[in-house]
Amino acid sequence: METKTMDTQGTGTPVRRIVIAGGGTAGWMAAAALSRTLGKRLDIKLVESDEIGTVGVGEATIPSLVHFHRLLDIDEREFMAATQATFKLGISFESWRARGEDYIHSFGMTGTDHWTAGFQHFWLKGRARGLAHDYGDYCLELLAGKEHRFAHLPNQGLNYAYHLDATRYARYLRRFSEHFGVERIEAKIESVEARDGSISALLLDSGKRIEGDLFIDCTGFRSLLLGQTLGVEYEDWSQWLFNDSAIAVQTESSGPAIPMTRSIGHDWGWQWRIPLQHRTGNGIVYASRYVDDDTARAALLGNIEGKVLTEPRVIRFKPGQRKQVWAGNCVALGLASGFLEPIESTSIHLIQRAVIRLLQIFPTHGIVNADVDEFNAQAHEDIRTIRDFIILHYKVTNRRDTPYWTDAATMQVPDSLQHRIDLFRDTGRVFRLQNELFAENSWVQVMLGQGLSPASYHQSADLMGDEELAGFLDGIRANVRRTASQLPQHADYVKQYCGSKP
Repeated sequence: METKTMDTQGTGTPVRRIVIAGGGTAGWMAAAALSRTLGKRLDIKLVESDEIGTVGVGEATIPSLVHFHRLLDIDEREFMAATQATFKLGISFESWRARGEDYIHSFGMTGTDHWTAGFQHFWLKGRARGLAHDYGDYCLELLAGKEHRFAHLPNQGLNYAYHLDATRYARYLRRFSEHFGVERIEAKIESVEARDGSISALLLDSGKRIEGDLFIDCTGFRSLLLGQTLGVEYEDWSQWLFNDSAIAVQTESSGPAIPMTRSIGHDWGWQWRIPLQHRTGNGIVYASRYVDDDTARAALLGNIEGKVLTEPRVIRFKPGQRKQVWAGNCVALGLASGFLEPIESTSIHLIQRAVIRLLQIFPTHGIVNADVDEFNAQAHEDIRTIRDFIILHYKVTNRRDTPYWTDAATMQVPDSLQHRIDLFRDTGRVFRLQNELFAENSWVQVMLGQGLSPASYHQSADLMGDEELAGFLDGIRANVRRTASQLPQHADYVKQYCGSKP
């Protein structure tokens, strides 16, 4: 459906009234950021109903959320206590490269780069000469995560994210937003009025009519405003990402919380385990064409620890993105804009990126075509590069033990991803777009972890003789081990830093 925006001169209606349709993580992150930064100039209303549940399973995050909270001046201890959060240093991928073989994708840097070549080239030469240990031995975050250690270090010396209770997080952001003037309206949206490709008003079951200048669609998979009302089409990526279902369940904690998300490979999908202070989040992600719900549920319940606290619930999804995430005067966030499975914990990051982008080009004097086009282009590039990184986990694997893994490993992938795979396989090099999420070290860790071994390395590594190279590698490894050994146990640190009763 063609949408209409004003001309590039910005002579349209000034944007003062913001209406956020839907709450949850997406709605309240938008409300928090808008009210904290522009709240004195805006009238912000958020419409949600307690009767409509949220997906609420996005409980693992990446380090960008730490920076988002700093921008909003959110107190970390207070936030973590309120959401029963723990720290996260990376993801443990179990039975992904091959059944029974594990690796860790951690945050932070591995080793020390040279300006001409990444650390992996020196490590590759060291491995060929019998001088190198496991690649992960040169990364502080990885070793600390493996040994279940954590502490804040000076100068942000340890990169981390959070495990959090998504429902409590939305509740925390609601209090934060209301403090800065956001008005919450408890109601269901009965219908949406639209004219000339833009939203005019929301009609609520209470009889109220809520008008606005800019509408933010946070209605989840329904995409009530952008998808259903404005008719923006959905781009389906299931030809590369087979999984279309998930089952989530919460359990009692069965031991000290570790600073790692666990991702456990199954015959037709994978299972997550996310430790919070007061409980553990569990779930299984799978492809319904390879397994039925009952079998997936049985596999999940047969591979959890602790007493089950909630009824397992099935969630259906379609991987992909709306062809526009901003159309007319409507911006979609979160599930309303698209969805990628939670394997790399990117859902909250994509919400955050969109909110910050909206603030950076906020249409104070009216909606401009050029801004809308730029917003959509950046949003598409963000999710496309993340999509490729996620596909990588399925394409590059030694598993051929079930039809699911065989089909994934032998499928044709986007040219953009195939180029990265070929480049690393042939040369050990990784080139990134300027603003893409995953750093070179993330690509290297996952490609090596999934079993992709480069055929060569950069000649800069040959400038070091064996003795110099051994000293270089051993010095980094010793420093990593020394620092990690001085960190307290993660569970003890959380209890001291932000522990609270459920």
